[in-house]
Amino acid sequence: MQTTVSKTIQLSGVGLHSGCRVKMSVLPAPADTGIVFRRVDLPGKPEIRALYSNVVNTQNCTCLGDEKGNLVSTVEHVMAALSVRGVDNAVIEVDGQELPIMDGSGKFFYDALKATELKDLTAPRMYLKVKREVSFTDKNGNTVSLKPAESFVINFAIDFPSKIVGHQIFSGEITPEIFEKDIAPSRTFCEKYQVDYLRSVGLVKGGSLDNAVVLDGETILNPGGFRVQNECVNHKVMDAVGDLYTSGYHLIGELTASRTGHYHNNELLKVLFADKSNYELV
Repeated sequence: MQTTVSKTIQLSGVGLHSGCRVKMSVLPAPADTGIVFRRVDLPGKPEIRALYSNVVNTQNCTCLGDEKGNLVSTVEHVMAALSVRGVDNAVIEVDGQELPIMDGSGKFFYDALKATELKDLTAPRMYLKVKREVSFTDKNGNTVSLKPAESFVINFAIDFPSKIVGHQIFSGEITPEIFEKDIAPSRTFCEKYQVDYLRSVGLVKGGSLDNAVVLDGETILNPGGFRVQNECVNHKVMDAVGDLYTSGYHLIGELTASRTGHYHNNELLKVLFADKSNYELV
């Protein structure tokens, strides 16, 4: 059956790009609501459904928007946590444009959801089952694909010139146990020169070593280094889990990705839904 949270969950922190303090609340919602973001700081408290068709920007994060230009950004980490925890319906109130980045991972979101009992609703849950392989390739030849499988499986590869990251691979089924242990704790990462550039154009105002892994050549600037093995590729897996949940359903299929990101995940869902013979709801 479909589920929702049994009580309101509250979290607060800074926005990664805005640097502004922001509060968010995850509220129970009726069956067939899906995941909805509500901007309580704006007149009329506009609501934006967390659907791939409402994604308006994929640069450095996944940003949702409506026809009036209202936005809510950096939703991918909480979406991943909601997906793996098995939350089908929730209204997420936020008093700013950007969700709090917390420690740069999905751990705070997942821990809060795991600590909260879920409530079964009266409507059955429908799963999105991939029936035919679909793919998207960008102009640089980077490809992401979905093919039929019996569970939710991700194969992800990244390659970075830095030896401290290098070639990393994740391959396996996305289970709550794997997500909690290896994926949710994995933080967003970047090179120091990227931070310098993003700050020069007015972004990552809230970024720090408290909410991102920062690499400087062959050095990790964060005290203590990486938190988990293959943290960089595992974080990309978490982003993919969250982005794919904007399909509106829990997925049954196998994702294979190499050197791809939010943009590719969104384009892949567009390809998937462009032909009804690509999938079925079960």
